Amino acid sequence: MARAEALPRILPRTATRRPGPRRPWRAIALFVGPTLALYLAVVVYPILVTFYNSFHTLRMDLGMQYEFVGLEHFREILGSDEVFWKAAGNSLTWGLVAPLIDIPLAFVLALTLYARVPFAKFFRTVWFTPVLMSYPVVGVIWLWVYNYDWGMANLLLRAVGLGAYAQAWLASPATALPALILVTTWMFAGFNMVVLLAAIHAIPVEYLEAARVDGASGWRRTLHIIVPLVRPTLVNLAILDFIGKMKQFALVWVMTRGGPMWGTETVATYVIKRAFEWKTLDLGYPSAIAVLWFAIIFGLSYGLTRLLQRREALQF
Repeated sequence: MARAEALPRILPRTATRRPGPRRPWRAIALFVGPTLALYLAVVVYPILVTFYNSFHTLRMDLGMQYEFVGLEHFREILGSDEVFWKAAGNSLTWGLVAPLIDIPLAFVLALTLYARVPFAKFFRTVWFTPVLMSYPVVGVIWLWVYNYDWGMANLLLRAVGLGAYAQAWLASPATALPALILVTTWMFAGFNMVVLLAAIHAIPVEYLEAARVDGASGWRRTLHIIVPLVRPTLVNLAILDFIGKMKQFALVWVMTRGGPMWGTETVATYVIKRAFEWKTLDLGYPSAIAVLWFAIIFGLSYGLTRLLQRREALQF
């Protein structure tokens, strides 16, 4: 009996090892292959071509002829392209200002629904509905709102006796960009609200009940329990909001097309204009702008992520 128990120990390791489960390579290729091929075709390949084009002058009028220019496009963009810097400033302003408005507003809305105010379901539907609309639809709606003669914004100002402040909001470089930022806030506050509401509901009820028994007011429970526990969600929403606003295109294209006087020009709209509207017949230069802006967004997003995560680690 003892000899039989010792038998497996003296056998070679290869003799006792059981064969592992065979991977269904054919099934993997069947289900993953088409998706991977589509991803490579519509995402990876255009990115690689854009990087390649950024180092060339690509003349469409000469039958798509390539001429290698190295870093010449990047030197021109950074050194003498004033429109690019104006567009980059607008995009950066949008990316930094919008999250400072969107996230606190969404948090207040989420707290309002969490407190089970009357008609909470109605308000949740109303606040979330703009998320379901496309940029062209939202743009047309807010073109009506900002109309000087019969737009809701100016009608409201005149109704409360502030008619002197009524103006053509999208016709002035000073007010056009803030007006567009307000539109995106209206559009995405509902999405951020739903995410934050889910995060608040995930907080164990015992924490809030214990604080209530100890006499903590609603403000203290919010400040010392809810905010710290939903902080990771707030950070992630802020970073996603920043990235999304740095890529704004459709709303600007519908409402202002970058005007007036480059007041709402973003890098995305500038790339399209340089590629197809200005008739420069060169796809290399706009490709260089796209590559440069991709690097800037990636660097800022990485730095912002590291900064916010580090503060979070210090706090906890």
